[in-house]
Amino acid sequence: MDELFYREYILEHYRSPHNYGHLENPDISAEDDNPLCGDRIRVDLKVEDGRIADVRFEGKGCAISQASASMLTDVVKGMTLHDTLRLGKDEIMENLGAETLAAARIKCATLGLKVLKAAAMRALERAAEAEEQHP
Repeated sequence: MDELFYREYILEHYRSPHNYGHLENPDISAEDDNPLCGDRIRVDLKVEDGRIADVRFEGKGCAISQASASMLTDVVKGMTLHDTLRLGKDEIMENLGAETLAAARIKCATLGLKVLKAAAMRALERAAEAEEQHP
């Protein structure tokens, strides 16, 4: 697809982000920021049987960070926590259609993934602790 299409696609997700907001009583939340540019993202997860049953994100920042988080929430619904940990920069760049972003912009694009992975790790750690307490 051409560059203009991807620019419009990014702006569409920035202006009308999917899964934006917070979850009532999330099972796990994580938040982080990019100190270089001030982008900030928070992710809330509902987890059922090791899968992401629902996801929401909130944040502020550039179009790339917010659009990337929006696209990511679409991808991970229904995915196992373990599978979310396997997602990487390449999948994010492919979703954005921006394989040639400058290094500083890659941090913007992958902030949502970083926060999602932190939430998934916490959820897995809590599940392991619960398993140890109630084998």
